[in-house]
Amino acid sequence: MLKKINEAAEYLVRQIGAKAKTAIVLGSGLNNLAEDIQIEKAINYTDIPHFPLTTVEGHAGRLIYGFLNAIPVIAMQGRFHYYEGYDMQQVTFPIRVFKAIGVNTVILSNAAGGINPVYKVGDIVMITDHINFFHDNPLRGKNDERLGERFPDMSEVYTHTLLQKAESIAQAQGISYHKGVYVGTSGPTFETPSEYRMYRVLGGDCVGMSTVPEAIVAHHGNMQCIAFSVVTDLGVAGQVEKVSHKEVLKAANAAGKKLQVIVKELVKVI
Repeated sequence: MLKKINEAAEYLVRQIGAKAKTAIVLGSGLNNLAEDIQIEKAINYTDIPHFPLTTVEGHAGRLIYGFLNAIPVIAMQGRFHYYEGYDMQQVTFPIRVFKAIGVNTVILSNAAGGINPVYKVGDIVMITDHINFFHDNPLRGKNDERLGERFPDMSEVYTHTLLQKAESIAQAQGISYHKGVYVGTSGPTFETPSEYRMYRVLGGDCVGMSTVPEAIVAHHGNMQCIAFSVVTDLGVAGQVEKVSHKEVLKAANAAGKKLQVIVKELVKVI
């Protein structure tokens, strides 16, 4: 694993250097943020050693290096999901590579189903914690201490100071938001009404099929991490309706504009 990480990192350093300290995963909630990045270099995943390929509609499959509000950033246009058939090490491989080239902060985004009854489609949720329902963990297996400790403490996966900064930005911009717990599931099926109820009883506020593995690995690598969900459908009793991936993308693109404002300002104060 470490050999593969280093080979991918060496390739990226040759292509873009090691100037960016912030990496952004442009999930379904932040796809359009790429339009705001002054792109210096765009690299297809197929060109990066050992990178998987994204197979999901709406995920472009390229790595962007450029400037967002004059701050150098790396952005992933498309992530890798467990439900695509990749193992947890493949899903989280880019986070390991980012750490190896000097990135110290990761911004994650996703589309999620809202299970808190006060949530509405289009709401932004700042993730304060997660519940791992993947039934797998990216740290399972032999641990390499050069990547992180064997048993990492999980009391602050999502960096409190970053959350406070994001809240201040949202309030200053007049953008409404929620704070909540994200439930990560393997997918690719959307949840049944009974599953929605179960996740809510267990303390979840929204549910999706990504983010948790990446956040765990970022934390394992001693990186700062913040994550946002855009609520694209509802799993609230009496409001559960049939949902499709196309509907999720449509709702995410509409609501993502508000999230773009927050992230653009956040990179300046990290």
